[in-house]
Amino acid sequence: MGALHEGHLSLLGRARQECDLVVASVFVNPAQFNDKADLARYPRPVAEDIKKLESAGTDYLLLPSAEDMYPDGYKYKVTESADSGGLCGACRPGHFDGVLTVVLKLLNLVKPDKAYFGEKDYQQYRLIKGMAAALFLDAEIVACPTLRDPDGLALSSRNLLLEPAHRELAPALYKALRSKASPAEIKRKLAELGFTPDYVEERWGRRFAAAKLGKVRLIDNVKI
Repeated sequence: MGALHEGHLSLLGRARQECDLVVASVFVNPAQFNDKADLARYPRPVAEDIKKLESAGTDYLLLPSAEDMYPDGYKYKVTESADSGGLCGACRPGHFDGVLTVVLKLLNLVKPDKAYFGEKDYQQYRLIKGMAAALFLDAEIVACPTLRDPDGLALSSRNLLLEPAHRELAPALYKALRSKASPAEIKRKLAELGFTPDYVEERWGRRFAAAKLGKVRLIDNVKI
């Protein structure tokens, strides 16, 4: 969704190594926001993103408008019925309908052999991989490791919105996930530190968390 960082560029680098042509899409997808204020403040440095894509050797950029992507007004959508209701899906109703719908549209437009997704959004990656298999899409969905700042904070476009004091505190989320404490204990600890936790849960061999610092919602996960 733009505001590109080294995590995004690592996906492009992997694609550059494995493929003859690399296509990037930049689209802040309104269908996956259940909070209009969050949509309004989402960073959109398009000119900077284009420079980064050029430097990364990207061959094509798909830069559609909402009207391009939803000529039907989002009347038709993709819904998953088993794994999308928990974790971020429980906190953001309709979020994954928006994600799956737009990714299906983008894959149909580009028709790639491979599509690369970061493991930071692991639930999203898992749902997209499942959709591709269920709907017989030709694209192979490839997972790429989460990139982090030296202090452990997972790279995210939303990090740009953190206030200085919150940015200093934010790495505690990753540290807590890596601890030997139980999910309930981690959730209590995060609240004591000043986070507003949405969830800390374990599934699919991973430990997941989402928590807010101020107006910014952070997510992360680690292998158990």
